[in-house]
Amino acid sequence: MKKPRDNLFVCGTALGAAALVTFATSAFAQLPPAPDIPVVVPPRSDRMSGSVHLAHRPAPIPSIVYLSPQGADDGDGSSTHPFATFARAQAAVRTLNQDSDVTVSVADGVYRLHAPLRFTAADGGQSGFTVRYQAAPGAHPVISGGVRIQGWTRADVDRDIWVADMPRGMDPRQIWVNEKLSRRAAVIAPRNAFEFYDWGLKIVDPAWRFLADLPDQSRLEVENLGWFTDRHATIQRIEGDRIVMQQPGWRNNIVGYDTLARPVSPENARLEFVNSLAFLRTEGEWFADPNAGKIYYKPRKGEDMASADVEAPHLEWLMSISGAYERPIVDLEFTGLSFQHTSWLQPSGAEGYASQQSGAYLAGDMPNYPKDPIRDCSWGCTAFEAMRNKWSQQLAAIQVSAAERITFSHDEFTHLGQIGLGIGNNAEANASGIGLGASTINVVRSRFVDLAGGAIMVGGVTPDAHHPSRPEMTVADILISNNLVQNISQDYHEQAGIMVTYAAGTTITHNDVSQAPYDGIDIGWGWGANDPGGSPAYRTANRGYYDQPGNLVYNTPTILHDTVVFANRVHEVKQSFPDGGAIYHLSADPGALIAENYVYDVPGGIALYLDEGSRYVTVRNNVVSNVGIWLNINSQDNLAPRRTAMDNTAKGNWYNSGVRSGSWTDYLNNQFIDNTKVHSNAWPEAAKAIIARAGIEPEIQTEK
Repeated sequence: MKKPRDNLFVCGTALGAAALVTFATSAFAQLPPAPDIPVVVPPRSDRMSGSVHLAHRPAPIPSIVYLSPQGADDGDGSSTHPFATFARAQAAVRTLNQDSDVTVSVADGVYRLHAPLRFTAADGGQSGFTVRYQAAPGAHPVISGGVRIQGWTRADVDRDIWVADMPRGMDPRQIWVNEKLSRRAAVIAPRNAFEFYDWGLKIVDPAWRFLADLPDQSRLEVENLGWFTDRHATIQRIEGDRIVMQQPGWRNNIVGYDTLARPVSPENARLEFVNSLAFLRTEGEWFADPNAGKIYYKPRKGEDMASADVEAPHLEWLMSISGAYERPIVDLEFTGLSFQHTSWLQPSGAEGYASQQSGAYLAGDMPNYPKDPIRDCSWGCTAFEAMRNKWSQQLAAIQVSAAERITFSHDEFTHLGQIGLGIGNNAEANASGIGLGASTINVVRSRFVDLAGGAIMVGGVTPDAHHPSRPEMTVADILISNNLVQNISQDYHEQAGIMVTYAAGTTITHNDVSQAPYDGIDIGWGWGANDPGGSPAYRTANRGYYDQPGNLVYNTPTILHDTVVFANRVHEVKQSFPDGGAIYHLSADPGALIAENYVYDVPGGIALYLDEGSRYVTVRNNVVSNVGIWLNINSQDNLAPRRTAMDNTAKGNWYNSGVRSGSWTDYLNNQFIDNTKVHSNAWPEAAKAIIARAGIEPEIQTEK
């Protein structure tokens, strides 16, 4: 641990001779002398007092703590005797951050955590100083919640299945083989082979009765990929032709919209049974037996299991950054670190994952549950609407709440079993138990790749998220800039790459988002129901949303305003779901701007989508190529003459494919101005300039 001499400074009185002698004989005297401090000579009358007046207070030079996997926690944290663990470095920071900036210099290597890291208000900068956890020059340190699996032997020669030991009791939902996510063993099943009930499924095709013979049935799962949901439920037992499901997860998965029992488009939905050794037939899939402490894998072509790098997570999340509303954590930065190897385990239990949209899910027992849920609540019902403001959110691998001025720069979020980074999410989505309340959070020049869930989720979905009961809960001033988001949402397919629910003044600029099953960038939540005066779509008898306790008609706006989505490059998204858009918007957002983005290669999908209740959004100077619908607004014409999505402007956009959809009329004040269809790729110079500028900007190295 290094604390240079220059942390000492003179504060208005001269050092006495004794103090100078003491200082000269200290260890610090071996360091180079401090720079000269300008001294202002006082008037004669003041000089008589013997006081010294300084022109300014010199800034303390940062303290430095060194961290290395080859270090030792009984060292002193110096460059020659670095600490070994983040926990020890964190303790050292708390002794230094009151008096200066503190930099933790993180050496190259893998830091395997035994428990997640928790940063509270005491761990951030104090008194205006900043704490930085920063990769050492040339280093690429990895913070891992995983265990490396080695010692593979062939268990089944004919099927080429290999086996290795893993810690007994460990039951991850993801593993990574040679830095690539591998799927759990699964089999696709035809929907017409089953009937659906509130207790589970009935097998009507005898060919599927073999399921009753499978061992360890309480670890089997049912997954359904629908129109915009990806639902997971866990089996309790199988008795003959009856597949009895665990509750309340199953009951929650068969109510609402695009349900497991009745998806919007059954012919396009995909039903799977997951997590049995009997299903292990496809290359790149695996199965874990936690009781035996074994893991089985069928290699991809060309993989050598003698040298394969296999990582299995043993932690559900890596890091919590959370203070309190009365004392948020402030002034904390992470630079050049790689966050890897987690596995969110809730879907493996009785709750399952009753997906609603992009990381939000229904949990717990629903009051007034319908007697015939599949008949009466497969396209919403009053009991479901009573729960809409009580949905939960997925726990992210790295969580930020009750925090100000937190920066992630040049970091990597990869090989994570859920959403990579959660900012100001619900309380239950934070390990600290404190939600929301994140402001001035910067996520810049980082990589979000090879994730089981989405990359970034900002904001919550509860009433305190859209109308905070105390100002400290507000989520505001979030910057997401120059990040690579690629190959995400591989297990939780319904999650957007970048998601913002309710936040004030979010800026999303110059990111590159691609290879995603669902949307690229999503803004807004609530479908207009929480905007001033409410939404007529939620006053209908079948919904009865406002008739339910706690579902208020607000006369004040939500905190969502002034969102900027600018100069992003979004492509190869919407690979699994027809619903949603490459760039998607919900609800009123005064001052919102979607501009100068380049959206391309989304064949058959929607590029720019203003969904229910979108208001005050300007969509201008975007370039759209190779899509099915280039611009869509859900104007809910069935409610006319009532208005929902209105006061929006689409101006000066270029597109070479797709159609326009929805009502762009004066009655709705949805203005459609000077938008140009281009033949093939004959873009005008202005459009070419936007294409060239979109996406990640070149980084200019500055001399230090």
